[in-house]
Amino acid sequence: MLLNSISPIDIIKERARFGQVIVPKRGSVVASPVLAAYDPDPDYFFHWYRDSAVVMDALRLLRSELAAADNHFQDFVRFSLDLGALDGRTAPTDWRAAAMPDFTRFLRPSLNGAHGMAIEAETRVNPDGTLDITDWPRPQNDGPALRALTLLRWGAEGDAATLLRRDLGFVLRHARQPCFDIWEEENGLHAYTLRVSAAALNEGGAWLMTRGDVKNAERCRAEAAVIESILDDFWMEEQAHIRSRKVEGGAPEKLLDIAVILAANHARMAGERYTATLARLEALFGASYPINQDRPAGWAPAMGRYAGDKYYSGGAYYFATLGAAEFCFRSGERAKGDAYLQTVRAFTPENGDLSEQFDQTSGAQTSARHLAWSYAAFLTAVAARRGR
Repeated sequence: MLLNSISPIDIIKERARFGQVIVPKRGSVVASPVLAAYDPDPDYFFHWYRDSAVVMDALRLLRSELAAADNHFQDFVRFSLDLGALDGRTAPTDWRAAAMPDFTRFLRPSLNGAHGMAIEAETRVNPDGTLDITDWPRPQNDGPALRALTLLRWGAEGDAATLLRRDLGFVLRHARQPCFDIWEEENGLHAYTLRVSAAALNEGGAWLMTRGDVKNAERCRAEAAVIESILDDFWMEEQAHIRSRKVEGGAPEKLLDIAVILAANHARMAGERYTATLARLEALFGASYPINQDRPAGWAPAMGRYAGDKYYSGGAYYFATLGAAEFCFRSGERAKGDAYLQTVRAFTPENGDLSEQFDQTSGAQTSARHLAWSYAAFLTAVAARRGR
């Protein structure tokens, strides 16, 4: 099902209420290929920068058995490069008029700021390569960092090298600036964004050094070191976990967040502080989710995002539970990782379909169906188990 989200050129998405007909281009990656409109499934037919990078990183694991994998990667690179030419200042002056009156409240107030480097901080775009006109939380600064890591792991040559340099340039300038978190809820500094940015700069710096670009390599490594020092201050000694964010007036219940563990996976990190954070998350969800009560021996707790989550069922996420498994495998805790896989297996239907969530009380699948990130998380967890 992962491949259904990559270059979904045979699926046409009509957003009649916004006056749009979206015909995807090759290289786009939609978060979900299901045509929904919050009826009740959410509309995830967008190319999220973050999700697309995660999916393409997982696709890399299939290169030896999927002949089309490299073509998909090249298409993704070209699609991503083309996004750099987007300029909201050239949008038709009546673009808001195309939406139905009741839906204009969902539109962003202006597209004028969407040009140049600001395009890299767009949370998502339409899979036809046009700007998302909805009033979605932005900026987000994790996308270029994740994409840079994906490009490096595939091997950045040719167009991919051009895109990588552009992404590293963005991360250098914006990694320490406040932005929205990966859940697109609070604006501030976030452990996830900082962690993947530091990893991108460190690995990107090494890549630049091999190409003789000593000056920019040193700039990347110096900035990564600054970010690492900032991340050191995210450790909460008394609470024994890494805080997920520093947000003025932010919700305190979000400080303990699975995003910290996902950051460790995506940046290929481990360590005692991350292990301690996972232990706190296990205790939280083990106690708060009914499906985790009296679970059989050999099952780990189904994992959510943070305490009091209200999105759809506010329940367990496949990519969160699989992310915990991946972290355990990368940390050398195979039996514990297998316990998480056993939990995922228990709440996966026989046909293997994976949505975004499974309900914390009933275990039924909820939110977006066929979430590409869920399938990607399964692939990376299994790869970690195999030592890849």
